[in-house]
Amino acid sequence: MSLATKRVMVERPQAFKVGTANISTANVLARLISNVVRSEVRQMEEKKKPKYGVARNVGWMVKIAWNTRKRVLVICVLTAALEVLYNLAQLYIAPEILRRVESHAAISSLLGTILFFTVVLFLILSVKDYIVTNTMFPRVDVRSVIIGMVGLKSNTTSFPNTLDADFIKLREKAYMACQDNREAAELIWQTLTLLLRNTGGFLVYLTILSGLDRVLLAVVIVTCLIGFLASRYSSNWIFAHREAEDVYYAKKRYIREKAESVELAKDIRIFGLQDWLNELLKNVHDVYLDFRLKVERMRLLADITEAVLTAARNGIAYVYLIHRALEEGLGVPEFLLYFTAVTGFTEWIMGILQQTAKLHKQSLDISCVREYLEYPEPFKFEEGEAVPAAESYELRLENVSFRYPGAEKDTIHELDLTIHPGEKLAVVGLNGAGKTTLVRLLCGLFDPTKGRVLLNGRDIRDFNRREYYGLFSAVFQEFSILDVTVAENIAQTNRQIDMDRVQKCVQKAGLSKTIAELPDGLDTHVGREVYLDGVLFSGGQTQRLMLARALYKNAPILMLDEPTAALDPIAENDIYLKYSDMTAGKTAVFISHRLASTRFCDRIIFLADGRVAEEGTHESLLAAGGEYAKLFEVQSRYYQEGKEF
Repeated sequence: MSLATKRVMVERPQAFKVGTANISTANVLARLISNVVRSEVRQMEEKKKPKYGVARNVGWMVKIAWNTRKRVLVICVLTAALEVLYNLAQLYIAPEILRRVESHAAISSLLGTILFFTVVLFLILSVKDYIVTNTMFPRVDVRSVIIGMVGLKSNTTSFPNTLDADFIKLREKAYMACQDNREAAELIWQTLTLLLRNTGGFLVYLTILSGLDRVLLAVVIVTCLIGFLASRYSSNWIFAHREAEDVYYAKKRYIREKAESVELAKDIRIFGLQDWLNELLKNVHDVYLDFRLKVERMRLLADITEAVLTAARNGIAYVYLIHRALEEGLGVPEFLLYFTAVTGFTEWIMGILQQTAKLHKQSLDISCVREYLEYPEPFKFEEGEAVPAAESYELRLENVSFRYPGAEKDTIHELDLTIHPGEKLAVVGLNGAGKTTLVRLLCGLFDPTKGRVLLNGRDIRDFNRREYYGLFSAVFQEFSILDVTVAENIAQTNRQIDMDRVQKCVQKAGLSKTIAELPDGLDTHVGREVYLDGVLFSGGQTQRLMLARALYKNAPILMLDEPTAALDPIAENDIYLKYSDMTAGKTAVFISHRLASTRFCDRIIFLADGRVAEEGTHESLLAAGGEYAKLFEVQSRYYQEGKEF
């Protein structure tokens, strides 16, 4: 082949004309890369088989982007195309200038060539930078949609799921996958962009280099694959130990949060816990540093391997091109073009392999998000029947048993109970008798393991569970206070609050004096996690606040689970005096350890071992002389001077 012919090849590069032989070469190289990628994916899937594959997860993300921000998809394709064009322009600028210098072209031609490439590079770079500058915002929008989906699932899932260890673990992984722009729910767009860019660059450069000896191309491919395998080994080790690193982070974060929390501030100072907490943090941090040292060693090994292979690859290409220049008259422009293309070709191959591996790992995280969103729901919601409107509601437990997952025996065992409309029922018993579990069954937070919970004769499993929840106001043992105003905590909203109604509920709950002493009354902020001017309520005040919240909802059925446990005897008596007023026109279930509080109820049931052991009024149960009477006698001694225990 003459030198002139070779120069024509440079001037009209083969990047845009591929012959049959070149297609064959491309097929061989494509098969080599495909085999490595499939091997990579297969090894990862052997460790963890996700429910959804890479293609389906990419399709899911594309669908969300299409419905939310189509710009994300346009930006991916456009950015990849501009990157390839920019690299192609950089590849040809030096050879073209050298070719004109070598041919003694006119100065105007030389300056025109420089100006042309300068303008092209400037335009491409300007457009690319503009796009990159505006890339983050639509990607954040898409991630925000996913965060909203995960949050909605967390807040609306069936209550048993919130206690399920598998669900909790999956929820943590789902939140981790979309917590910031370095995680899969957003970073996947960068990976897809780079994968498109590297694939496009690979095809263009393969066509340019198709005129070279296939042995050189094979050397480039093989060294790239070896370097990739070394990099894969280190990255897979790091990925496999990612959960261990997450545990270290979680422990460090937990210790720091507790050490700085308002709740533990008094205990830390009174009990001198500072040194203990510091020692705990130091121990965890030391273990974490050991782990990071192993990670860096893995990365160093991969980097050294890659450096050696790069030197060997470039050396072989350099020797080959020098040989062609000396033996076959390869010109300086062609030499520079091919040598630069070999280096770039290597980067495209490594880019395809690396981004494919990253995409698979990110797909595992996306799969966790999808599995979390599709986690089975034991209750019916929108697909359930509407709760029929009625003037009053009867609740009935029919041969109900309930056992917590993993427990050895039932908490509630073959219980039959009817709560009549408007009845005030007290549920008493020792710790572990099943009182709180009974309330959860009545409220529909749990379904019985055996038997049925009936509302006006209908199994509650047939109803839309969210509508069923609307029948209940409740005060549970666990408080759920938000860092908002007092009024918003009571109304559980920040819109259209009926302040007159709030005031009445505050009065019924015995919280009027406390509210009157607050700096901004009902508009005072509660807690100091968000607002520095927030107030901290005592346990008794918090319990009254929860009672006011339950009264504000004004549901037909009122559930009170130890609503006076944190109150002093005087405050407790004040609540008892207002009990009839609070429960007027409602069905009420009152759970308490203090048997003196039950005398205000129409009926009392005494639970023991998950069964109704005794039933009646306060007076009839005392007269019967059973377990209720014995427990009442023990409790009453605390309030009678001179009595022996």
